[in-house]
Amino acid sequence: MAEESVAVPAVPTLLYIVGPPAVGKMTVGQEIAGRTGLRLFHNHMAIEPVLRFFDFGSPPFRRLVGEFRRNLIEEVAASDLPGLIFTFVWAFDDPDDQRTLEEYAQPFHQRGGRVIYLELEADQEARLQRNEGASRLEEKPSKRDVERSRRLLLELDGQLRLSSGGAFDHRADFLRINNTHASPGAVAEQAIDYFGLQPQRPVGSDPGSAGTGGPIEVTGTKVIN
Repeated sequence: MAEESVAVPAVPTLLYIVGPPAVGKMTVGQEIAGRTGLRLFHNHMAIEPVLRFFDFGSPPFRRLVGEFRRNLIEEVAASDLPGLIFTFVWAFDDPDDQRTLEEYAQPFHQRGGRVIYLELEADQEARLQRNEGASRLEEKPSKRDVERSRRLLLELDGQLRLSSGGAFDHRADFLRINNTHASPGAVAEQAIDYFGLQPQRPVGSDPGSAGTGGPIEVTGTKVIN
């Protein structure tokens, strides 16, 4: 009598996409989600509802946003979903930011899941243009005052270290890409290939459109041409 095979559930994946404001974290995340089935949880999905009630950075704001992030990440890690993409502006000179990311990753570690990092970099001029992009303004109402948003972007660039500067390039779980001249789809394909994520193209998608875009500067434990 043949033994019945038992399906072993796949371990979940948590993909952090980090980088400065308006570098393209959300749009790259959307492209990766559409190709892999990972669910996108961009940072402003937690921020925008709370801003209707409390000022950014206030104690109630921090508490509510933090609790929502933790609860959602824990539920995804415990579910049958393939995993989560979470976007985050990581200040590399602030130890609290690294501790926060490590804390959020714990439910995935506890399930034996993968935790991987995609860092995006782009010239400030490109980011200032993207700061006024239609998809950004649609998804993030707090950015619709473009003059204020531009001012905050420049202030953060001057106050915080928002690039790793290659500090994690030796790690197999970390990939750094300069996407100044690259399309979100092209960056997504590079990340999927680098991390070995399982592609899952949406029905009706154009296979030829995914890799279009300019040249990509990739820095990690291996270089993808």
